[in-house]
Amino acid sequence: MIILESGTGNYVFSKGRKYSYFAGNNYLGLAGHDEVKDAAIRAVEKYGVNFSASRHTTGTSDLHLELEKQLSEFMGKQDTVTFPSGYMGNGILMETLKSRYSSVFYDESAHSSITGSIPSDIRQAVPYRHCDPEHLASLLSDCRENGKLIITDGMFALTGEIAPIDKICSLAMMHNATVIIDDAHATGILGSTGKGTAEHFQLNNNERIFQTGTMSKAFGCYGGFISIGRELAGTIRSNSSIYKSSTSLPPSVVASALAAIDIIRESPGIRRSLIDKAIFIKESLSMMGFLTTPDPTPIIPVMFSSPDKAFNLSATLEENGVIAPFVDYPVRSSMHIVRITLSAAHSDDQISELLQLMIKWKQSN
Repeated sequence: MIILESGTGNYVFSKGRKYSYFAGNNYLGLAGHDEVKDAAIRAVEKYGVNFSASRHTTGTSDLHLELEKQLSEFMGKQDTVTFPSGYMGNGILMETLKSRYSSVFYDESAHSSITGSIPSDIRQAVPYRHCDPEHLASLLSDCRENGKLIITDGMFALTGEIAPIDKICSLAMMHNATVIIDDAHATGILGSTGKGTAEHFQLNNNERIFQTGTMSKAFGCYGGFISIGRELAGTIRSNSSIYKSSTSLPPSVVASALAAIDIIRESPGIRRSLIDKAIFIKESLSMMGFLTTPDPTPIIPVMFSSPDKAFNLSATLEENGVIAPFVDYPVRSSMHIVRITLSAAHSDDQISELLQLMIKWKQSN
């Protein structure tokens, strides 16, 4: 386990040593951005560190309302509901939409926030092969239930793959199914303006698609959100036991998220530069003979059939001052992965150093 002794940026300190940090989910480098930090400090000075109540009682502030307004504008939706953790989003949405489905179909590599949130009394919960719309089509055709829900990660946390949402949405239309996308890792990254996977496939106005998001990845902050229609947002606020029972987001977190949204809107070049660098690294690793995924995302897996090789690569990188962890992530996977994460904060020199270490390890293994 890496014990951090500093904030997360392109470099971190751990065990008294400075490391080049290719880990975590700080994709746009906003976790340590001066404007984001300053916003958090000002909020603490004005409001203290906690509102100490649920949103349903006395825990709603003007900051919360402004954040939900700005997220709605950013996502192009009527309303937004925020809550303490992105992990809660899938449970909140599946709970709220429950009258629409009796069968759930989910990607076999879905995040645990998906598989752990499927209601226990659902008649049928069926995994389909990872990113395999043909297998999903077969399962949907075999299902005799009227209400169907398809749920998947938008960008997979372990491999950086982008789910084939265009094909999934076509199947949803054929079978009158609803689609939920867990867009935790895609929000702020994918799409022409960073709205996520649906926008990436030009489906962001499709009424069958619902997205859950988080502010703890590209936004560099914390907390989950769902941007939806005004009526459904009202239903969540009135009926969701998860939402109503949770303490509201602290003022520093809300204020920092507002600052992050402004930066993402005003500086689209950060996102484009990040993706260009990610493509370069993936292409370079493939040319070296490493197995990775081709999707243009900042999650860069280096995949092995042997856990020993994955562990050895991660350990070798750490010995040479680079943190890229061998991950044991709560999803189904037959591969053993060193998960390299790119941030917009990484310099060209850091990327060059990483690639030099990778080819040196490859040549000796």
